[in-house]
Amino acid sequence: MSEVIFRNGTILTIDPGHRVLAGDVATKDGVIVHVGGTYTPQTSDYQILDCAGCVIMPGLVQAHVHTCQTLARGRADDLELLDWLRNVIWPYEASLDEAAMTASAELACAELLLGGTTAILDMGTVHHTDQVFAAAERSGIRATIGKAMMDAVDPQIPTGLRESTQHSLDESARLIKRWHGTANERLRYAYAPRFVLSCTDELLREVGVQAKARGVGIHTHASENKGEVALVRDRFGKDNIHVLDELGLLGPHTCIAHAIHLSDDERALLASRGAHVCTCPSSNLKLASGICALPELIAAGVNVGLGADGAPCNNNLDGFTELRFVALLHKPRSGPRTLPAPEAVKLATLGGAHALGLGTQIGSLELGKRGDLIAVDVTPLHTLPASSPWSQIAYAAKSCDVRHVAVDGSVVVRDKSLLTLDIARIRASARDTAARLFR
Repeated sequence: MSEVIFRNGTILTIDPGHRVLAGDVATKDGVIVHVGGTYTPQTSDYQILDCAGCVIMPGLVQAHVHTCQTLARGRADDLELLDWLRNVIWPYEASLDEAAMTASAELACAELLLGGTTAILDMGTVHHTDQVFAAAERSGIRATIGKAMMDAVDPQIPTGLRESTQHSLDESARLIKRWHGTANERLRYAYAPRFVLSCTDELLREVGVQAKARGVGIHTHASENKGEVALVRDRFGKDNIHVLDELGLLGPHTCIAHAIHLSDDERALLASRGAHVCTCPSSNLKLASGICALPELIAAGVNVGLGADGAPCNNNLDGFTELRFVALLHKPRSGPRTLPAPEAVKLATLGGAHALGLGTQIGSLELGKRGDLIAVDVTPLHTLPASSPWSQIAYAAKSCDVRHVAVDGSVVVRDKSLLTLDIARIRASARDTAARLFR
């Protein structure tokens, strides 16, 4: 693997000292070997990417996305969560075949990489998860992926999404064997029970056991919507986080999407178990689900990451939009000093890395970490003038400002062009396939 040098930029390290440096960041054999100052290539096999006028920083990490849903962008507007699922998203997912899943996942991966997201935690649907993994492998993105698990008997779940408990567990085990740790550890698996209402107690308990035995993560939704929370209380007589804990699903290997409607006891329980939360501000606003009490989660000691969720509830996968939202959203209630720019940027990078179980490998620019990094052009008018690169990235930068992207030391975007997938083909396939699915 060649040396890759991001040359002559302003460097946000996201290291413990929040250092801002100037100069180069270099990787060799996929590993960061130099941060700051001038780097001289050590071999004849190297690439230099001009980063003049750019902020060099870790790639964004999105700890909750649904790449399988991308073809339903704009098809489920102005609905609350449970209607959104039952009337549009579940029927759409049930209609996906292998070709449609490939088109959806490739469209998502292309959008994510061009926008500076280098790592994702992705929940698929019940079937065709191999196609999601294959698309991620081709694109070059770092991805932890799991098939959605839905074995509950519910007449509102389409036939195409219904599965038995054993099939759900067996298919997950097969996918772990096939994909976990492949592409030089860039692809990993996480069990993905959709939420407690779509799963039997038997399935949830076994997921808790199997995840620990196999050394993989757990990715689920909880406490996103008041109606969902009420249904959980009706079924279990307690709240989501207590249910998950009693069924053995909480731990440092667990990432919970949304976690909006939590009690103080639930926040304390998440912290005591070392579980992570991914907040998805655009999705939560669009579905009118609510606003996650992020300052309280952080004060309780819970690690938080950031995600765009899915294209039908956002309607894009733009990590910089989510970063700006999360930096602004909590200030009216908690004060203007809440989540200052450096902390917001850290949440969008290292916070997500910890949520994926990769905090020692990615999320900051430190020697020995994997080479997931981006260069963001801060010369456009909407970023100028600025005295702080933190402010530029948190409040002003856009996904279209991303100039270069490397994942695991391999350049996947150069001068705003995606090198790994054919954009014209992806665009045509997305349009044609969506027209077929929604005709």
